Amino acid sequence: MHRSRLYAILIDTPEAEAAEAAAFWSAALGATARPDPGEPQYISLHGALPGLVAAVQAVDDAPRYHLDIETDDVEAETARLIGLGATEVSQWRECHVLRAPGGHLVCVLPVESDPELFAAEADTWP
Repeated sequence: MHRSRLYAILIDTPEAEAAEAAAFWSAALGATARPDPGEPQYISLHGALPGLVAAVQAVDDAPRYHLDIETDDVEAETARLIGLGATEVSQWRECHVLRAPGGHLVCVLPVESDPELFAAEADTWP
């Protein structure tokens, strides 16, 4: 058995437009935009979605949205989502990038949130 939960919603934006997109989304959602010093491609939108991380991610691709699912067993959660119809696109660090039916991207990553929050909100899967 393993556990997982929706962790983040990312607004993937071409790199040249990321700062402008972060300014727009922070104003639109009443959030505070904060660049992540350890991961310069991310600009967090603090306060945008209570209980979830929201961020603008600079990408070298077309604009899109994607979801991050955190889990205590990346391999098991990846297999579960593939069993539901997703296909694996790539792997980046410890993250598995999947394409869900309909074309949307989903990243499966190890637990990033506070362990108490994860324990309280994660679903348990066989």
